Amino acid sequence: MSGRYEVKPGMMAFGSCFGNTQADQQVFQIDDNFAHYRQAKLLARGERLSKYYQTSNYSKAVAGAIARLIINRLTEEHPQHFDCKKSIDSTLKFHSQLTKETLYLDAELQLQQVEGSSVVPAYASTLDALSAQVQEDLTVICRANGINWLSAVHLCYPNHWSAEEKIGKDFAAIHAPVAGIEKINRRAGAIAHTMISHKPMVRFAWGLSTDTRLNHHPEPPLGVSVEQWQGRNFDPQHPRLYLRIERQVIWGLPQYEAALFSIRTYFRDCSVVKKDPVLRSKLYAAIQSMTPESLVYKGLVESKASILEWLEDG
Repeated sequence: MSGRYEVKPGMMAFGSCFGNTQADQQVFQIDDNFAHYRQAKLLARGERLSKYYQTSNYSKAVAGAIARLIINRLTEEHPQHFDCKKSIDSTLKFHSQLTKETLYLDAELQLQQVEGSSVVPAYASTLDALSAQVQEDLTVICRANGINWLSAVHLCYPNHWSAEEKIGKDFAAIHAPVAGIEKINRRAGAIAHTMISHKPMVRFAWGLSTDTRLNHHPEPPLGVSVEQWQGRNFDPQHPRLYLRIERQVIWGLPQYEAALFSIRTYFRDCSVVKKDPVLRSKLYAAIQSMTPESLVYKGLVESKASILEWLEDG
């Protein structure tokens, strides 16, 4: 909305009002597209689970705390969809009305059994199973002795980055390829501290895509060409252009030196954005303001001119 493309933390207090009523108060936003998002996750997992799900030094204590946080938020935010009951022996029975799956977890919230699931491959862990109940991708950052690292990542809707490549790396190394990140990366340790120690926050990121496919892993599945898979080929004769927007929630667990970072992907059709003169001019100016490095990073070098021309056409 500033009319400039900027790379900045942009963290706001979680629950800030963006005009979405109750949804702004939710970590996990569930809508009518749930079945589509779920199917995309199952397809990704079915291709090769380790391509989309990785852990590194992900302790039982942290895994349990993250699972508890997710379950508490789901049952609190969507009681009509999720239910959790505790047994006498401290085991938990978590049920999703959306997937009809029931997860049985032990006292440490480790996955013991799943009922009502025909998912292949079978769920590998509590985090894997819970990730398949929501429309967000989930990552966990941990810290010990002043060092932070990506401890767990369940990334079935990647936007041109890979779970396998990033797992175990620190904040600065993870973000190093981002054009214009240098200033932020100089404060990487302080930002990781904020994520873990401060109250929950929300931020947004945006880019442009020429399709609405959720999964843009850098490596296409077998039998699909890279060009077809990337979703960054703008055709002025048949223009399809979308804002790919990520709503990212950061929920720190300072007592565990960890934070949950969720990523919810949305698309907005630019042909609709284009009809609003204010939004059109802001988007035009923001694309025009991108540095050569940002254009490379966002995959817009070849299409920038034709996109701007299309936006200008009104």
